[in-house]
Amino acid sequence: MSSLKALSIFSFLFAALHFPSVHAATFDITNKCPYTVWAAAVPGGGRQLNNGQKWTISAAPGTTHARIWARTNCKFDGAGRGSCQTGDCNGLLACQGYGSPPNTLAEYAIGQYANQDYIDISNIDGFNVPMEFSSASAGCTRVINAATFEIRNSCPYTVWAAASPGGGRRLERGQTWNLNVPAGTSMARIWGRTNCNFDGGGQGRCQTGDCTGGLQCKGWGVPPNTLAEYALNQFGNLDFYDISLVDGFNIPIEFSPKSGGGSGKCQALLCTADINGQCPNELRAPGGCNNPCSVFKTNKYCCTNGQGSCGPTNFSRFFKDRCPTSYSYPQDDPSSTFTCPGGTNYRVIFCPRGSPHFPLEMVEEKSAE
Repeated sequence: MSSLKALSIFSFLFAALHFPSVHAATFDITNKCPYTVWAAAVPGGGRQLNNGQKWTISAAPGTTHARIWARTNCKFDGAGRGSCQTGDCNGLLACQGYGSPPNTLAEYAIGQYANQDYIDISNIDGFNVPMEFSSASAGCTRVINAATFEIRNSCPYTVWAAASPGGGRRLERGQTWNLNVPAGTSMARIWGRTNCNFDGGGQGRCQTGDCTGGLQCKGWGVPPNTLAEYALNQFGNLDFYDISLVDGFNIPIEFSPKSGGGSGKCQALLCTADINGQCPNELRAPGGCNNPCSVFKTNKYCCTNGQGSCGPTNFSRFFKDRCPTSYSYPQDDPSSTFTCPGGTNYRVIFCPRGSPHFPLEMVEEKSAE
């Protein structure tokens, strides 16, 4: 963090705390995750935090280039030596330097220009744990969530919702998961996983949409999976969002703004066709329908040679004919990308009204190619 003022607003929400910083600042670091995290701070060190535990640190006026982050899946010996799967800082429990990516960062500088504190949440080093960074003083400008996503399961079966960033949640029919996402978040997605089996530690597998065997996803899912993709507060402070079938299809989905939408490029998107039941033979997969890129892995279907190197195919038209507003291949941008004003909240519904009864038996169909 060479200069807070030079940081891109497209990567995180940037805010100034409008009060004089003549005293040390106190940070209450609380773990509300359902699993243990090993909190880290530079300056500050580190501390193991089980669910609900809090660690309080102080930073002197003039502190700069400071950050707080969480480490996951750590093992330390009695001397505080060991390693962490994410956010590791040279194998130390009490960090003396920055952590290894990927890790979500809370960055700050105390008592800077006009005695103001500057804070941000940064995904420059990637993402590992959902985070809130806010002031405890009433007179400050707070880092707030740019958008709330209401994720609802309307399917007649259990869905294990997944979000990157965000983690994961088991949703029975009718249940809802509200996900808060920081401003500037990009390359983000929400999807549903099916036929999952997890143990008490959140480890297991899903038939579709699996993310390396964890209930709490830390990366993207394995195709086939229907995707709700978004990037918040981008060019012109617009949110960009879409439904993508580039990773195939497993669950019908709705992705819609909760307010301020309904027409133009800020509207409800739906993909509710019987894609699993009509899937071409070559693309069939247990519990879903693959996109041809996942199967054939050639430029014709994956567009790996850059912009303009590929176009629609019979396979992509199979998806486009059934879900006209959804991405059917990687460069299907003109009819598939939508925008809403920054600050819009969204709804993602699995099996929205009008969806076929899923899961469906696959029926024989001729190849689309």
